Amino acid sequence: MPTENNSFTKTAKNTVKRGHKRALYDADTVYSILDSHFLCHVAFEVEGQPHAIPTCHWREGNKLYWHGSSKSHMIQHLSKGNPACVTVTQLDGLVLARSAFSTSVNYRSVMCYGTPQLVEDAKEWDRQMELFFEQLAPGRWPQLRPMTAQERKATGLLVMEIEDAAAKVRSAPPGDADESEYPVWAGVVPLKTVVGQPQVAPEGEAAPLNHSIMTNFW
Repeated sequence: MPTENNSFTKTAKNTVKRGHKRALYDADTVYSILDSHFLCHVAFEVEGQPHAIPTCHWREGNKLYWHGSSKSHMIQHLSKGNPACVTVTQLDGLVLARSAFSTSVNYRSVMCYGTPQLVEDAKEWDRQMELFFEQLAPGRWPQLRPMTAQERKATGLLVMEIEDAAAKVRSAPPGDADESEYPVWAGVVPLKTVVGQPQVAPEGEAAPLNHSIMTNFW
């Protein structure tokens, strides 16, 4: 967890070894990358076999949350006190250098370590699901049909206190300025995720779309 100076302590688990100059351990950077997207990958190991599952996540304080089928391999395994590593990456640009070796990408990434637990308190379960939907699509949760008892039973919700974390960020032009005499274009091609035009369901739209959804991302 973050120390008094609001940074994660460097440990054998989270210390970045390759490209260590791009490593950042302050909580503000870690949290900003986690909050920049709602798609993460949850990595864990079962009997020597690694798994990395893509899913949606959200954060409250120093805790990460994600949900899935209560019968899924991920929920079943991680709810038993097994550790996990959760990663989030944003790709910001293609770094086109004058050589293949120096070609790279600009990115923001974070790795978080901890031991997930199953959220079993019904009121907290409801609060977190509402929080997730309000981040995903503001104002939508109270419009939805209430979940049935069977749907709630089929949905497992995990919470993980972030014990260790590290961010790694590249935001720079190509690093081969000494080869500027070589006659090939070099620079950065920015990449962005954008929200497209909503596509109404085939059966038609029963109520107007909350257009704040269109501006809630990145």
